[in-house]
Amino acid sequence: MQIDSRIVKCLGLTAGIVALVAAGSLAGRAAPTAEPVYTVASDVVTGESALRAAIDPLFDDADMGETRALIVMRDGQVVAERYAPGFGPDTKLLAWSMAKTVTGVLAGLMVADGRLALDAPVPVPAWSQPGDPRGRITLRQLLTMSSGIDHVEDGDPVTAGDTVRMLFQGGAQDMAAYAEAKPLAHAPGESFAYSTGSTMILSDLMTRMLTNSEDPDVRRRAMQMFIDGRLKAPGKLPSLTPEYDAHGTMIGGSILHMTARDYGRFGELLRRRGRTPAGHQILPEKWIDLMTTPSRRNPAYGLHIWLNRASDESALMPGQAPESLFGCVGHNGQYILISPSQRLTVVRIGMSPRKEQRRAVRAGLARLMGLFPG
Repeated sequence: MQIDSRIVKCLGLTAGIVALVAAGSLAGRAAPTAEPVYTVASDVVTGESALRAAIDPLFDDADMGETRALIVMRDGQVVAERYAPGFGPDTKLLAWSMAKTVTGVLAGLMVADGRLALDAPVPVPAWSQPGDPRGRITLRQLLTMSSGIDHVEDGDPVTAGDTVRMLFQGGAQDMAAYAEAKPLAHAPGESFAYSTGSTMILSDLMTRMLTNSEDPDVRRRAMQMFIDGRLKAPGKLPSLTPEYDAHGTMIGGSILHMTARDYGRFGELLRRRGRTPAGHQILPEKWIDLMTTPSRRNPAYGLHIWLNRASDESALMPGQAPESLFGCVGHNGQYILISPSQRLTVVRIGMSPRKEQRRAVRAGLARLMGLFPG
């Protein structure tokens, strides 16, 4: 399934792009039911009533925006699950930037295979001319958002930013080419700058490690086979559905779908340090260590994942939850929160477009997680 046919051709106007960004979902809603799913385990360690009292405001408080799905897992078991009307366990929900962490895991698999090296310059053909300063950019710098590539993540208005231009406007036919053509704004490794463009460069790089073909169908199949064989099947993530641009590059920075339960299973894979519930090591423990180590230019960011550390650019809740907490964060308030010390994974999918709404959501999630010992 290609994003150009589903989105770009359907949303050719700027108004359509803004509507999509505001909507927060590409997936269709489930058929409405009389009683949306809401279950809490009777033997949960927090007490059932206390857990419900923490969950309900996330759905009922308008100051938090709209919560569409919430999963609470402890020791790998779902202890609470709730959906808004029109959504359910089988609804595929858009990841937005939570997809970046999936891409980071795939990069880790390629490093483990010897296809990529963390501290070697990445072989991007557009940067291969002698003297091109971009030719010094390493895989680690792409993963820690310190590549130095000039990329405006959020424009004002939204259509003025590089992310929207790359995903939905002129760059949509070949998103990686759009990102790779940008000049340096800073020397590689010098500063942190959150960039969906960096993830698209990484997606293209991984695809070229699998095939030399420029045929979009070949590129798409090669990447999909890698995802299916190395993550989707062994990780028990049956709903994992990435999108691809017209050039056959996975849109690894933004456009990926899973059910809430599978987002939880993905979080559990990280909490279990790359192991499945059956004990199969599908991602090296060392890669989890690398992902969750604070980067030099932002202690709240690791390798394509957010860390619960104090920083001028932090997306989690430092001071409100354990420092060991880490997680995936997506546009408008998508969260997979992993707390190893509490043996806990929490997923929140919803629509909270305003900063104050997302701040309230994070505070609510911190209160919920605070009910669990650890």
